Amino acid sequence: MTDFLKTERDGHVVTLTLNRPEKRNAISTAAECAEVAEACRALNRDDSIRVVIVTGAGSAFCAGGDLKGMRDKTGITGGDTGAQIRESYRRGIQMIPLALYEMDIPTIAAVNGPAIGAGLDLACMCDIRIASETARFAESFVKVGIVPGDGGAYLLPKVVGMSKALEMSLTGDAIGPAEALACGLVSKVVAPDQLLAAAKDMAARIAVNPPQAVRLTKRLLRESQHMRLSTLLEMSAAYQALAHGTRDHREAVDSMLEKRAPSFEGR
Repeated sequence: MTDFLKTERDGHVVTLTLNRPEKRNAISTAAECAEVAEACRALNRDDSIRVVIVTGAGSAFCAGGDLKGMRDKTGITGGDTGAQIRESYRRGIQMIPLALYEMDIPTIAAVNGPAIGAGLDLACMCDIRIASETARFAESFVKVGIVPGDGGAYLLPKVVGMSKALEMSLTGDAIGPAEALACGLVSKVVAPDQLLAAAKDMAARIAVNPPQAVRLTKRLLRESQHMRLSTLLEMSAAYQALAHGTRDHREAVDSMLEKRAPSFEGR
């Protein structure tokens, strides 16, 4: 492990902090990618975790890739041949979307500053994005003569729509928090000193619900993005049968009928 990632737990909520503030949390090495991916996989295996918050230390969320590494063909963009560079992507940065985007646990990106290139894509891998007033967003790969290599071409259009995604990807221009809010890239903009509190408040509002139903709901919405309605309805019926069979479903109904606060166990 590289200590690139700081992990903090508060009850059922875990905060993952990219912890290279001196490098604006740029992702530089395959080891750093592996650390993020393994943390996501480990959390996903823990049924007691109900929400994960992702943020950055210091003034940036994530500045993307390492420009010096790109120039020198080292780190996550390393290799002397096209085939070697392809493998660097597959064994490095591409591990993160396969782990983070595919988590069953709901995820919130608390974007505390610039989210550039791979940093923007990292935010888009999360389910919900809350931005500080100091945040900036850019799908800036074209500015350095490359393409989105970590899933941005898949993720960004799903978040902001194809027209806005093409505008951002083909110009590479940065947008501020107000424009990000207007195009649906983020769901809320708050003052810098309120960002983590806002993310934790939203996490608490999610975590208070039955955790199995929450995970099933997230998966259902994700799968709906590439299913026919009839197929989604079949999946919904199967998931509904699973949800109806949980103790938490009975507890939710009983607590409503008895006009008391529920107590969910994740079973």
